[in-house]
Amino acid sequence: MSTSPRGPNAPFHHGDLRQALVEATTGLIERDGPASVSLREAARITGVSHNAPYRHFPTREALLAAVAENGFRRLRAAFEEAAAAPDDRLLALGQAYVRFASANPGLFRLMFGGDVGKDAHPDLRRAAGEAFALLREAGAQGGSDAPREAALGAWALVHGLAHLVVDDQLSDDLREDAADGRLLERIVQVFGPRTAGVRRRP
Repeated sequence: MSTSPRGPNAPFHHGDLRQALVEATTGLIERDGPASVSLREAARITGVSHNAPYRHFPTREALLAAVAENGFRRLRAAFEEAAAAPDDRLLALGQAYVRFASANPGLFRLMFGGDVGKDAHPDLRRAAGEAFALLREAGAQGGSDAPREAALGAWALVHGLAHLVVDDQLSDDLREDAADGRLLERIVQVFGPRTAGVRRRP
């Protein structure tokens, strides 16, 4: 089987080009940030003609929206895996959130930044809503008298911590502890049995 890279004129199977462009753009964002993204650069990295991306993405924003949508689907998958925790489900989801941001800082900034408006991209808005539905459900199951506020408080806590990580505002030891979930657990313990709706382990 040939292992040669795709040339600009190599054919794609149906659906392959769109996903290849999303993946190439995700890598570009992680390396150089969202400002570096263009349809021409995505085409160059993917190995297709500069006109090829327009079959799937009429504008640069449409491409960024697809990348952000894929990011929220990946975040939802991380939440689903974390939700299997037998107890402290909300804490487990918070730890998954911070781990995701730590591993994908450029993508995280795109997902929550101002480069793409969710109102203009229904698929992106839907993917974000589906991801955060799991956080709301965990808040509702946490025994809080105000589950919506509990989920919002938990999100505010972990989102702030995630931004400290991706903006490189933590020392190396704290950054490592944040990436593996230990820092969030210690923060919850410091602030008492309930912090933003997250239950402390006994």
